[in-house]
Order: sequence, then C-alpha cells, then structure tokens
Amino acid sequence: MSSSNRYIIVLLAVVFAVLCFTTATTYAERYVGVCIRNCAQCRDMYGTYFKVQKCADFCVKYKGKFIPDCEDEDSIRPYLQGPDESDY
Repeated sequence: MSSSNRYIIVLLAVVFAVLCFTTATTYAERYVGVCIRNCAQCRDMYGTYFKVQKCADFCVKYKGKFIPDCEDEDSIRPYLQGPDESDY
C-alpha cells in the first residue's frame, strides 16, 4: 500500500470520527434545549408553584433524556410545590 493511500484512509477515518461526535453532541444539545424550554413553559403555566431551576438542573444532568410535559402531572410532580413549601 502506498503512503498516499494510507494518508487518504487515515484522513477519511478522522473525518468520519469528527462527524460521529459532532452529530451525537447535536442531538444531546437539542434534547436538553427542548427539556429546558418545557421547564420554562411549565413555569409560565404554574408560576411560583413550579420549581423551574430544579427542572432545568435535571435536564442538564440527564442530558434531556426525560422531557417534562406540563399537562402530565406524573412527569412534573417532582418540580411542583405547595404554597407553604420552601423553594428546594
């Protein structure tokens, strides 16, 4: 195998690796963004009864794998608080 063929193979491998990592990061960022936007929407709906910072922290920690749905009480229950509870 000539050195130019090796150079081309190595270059293609590097380009493939960069594309794989860039695509994976983009999907993770997209899911985190959707998760945080849903947290903000829930805050708008529930006001001070919704712990938006706790929701956003959860989105970042788990990389948007679980997206809260403001109309599904089970998905937002950990972020709701009563009027007499403290914030966290």
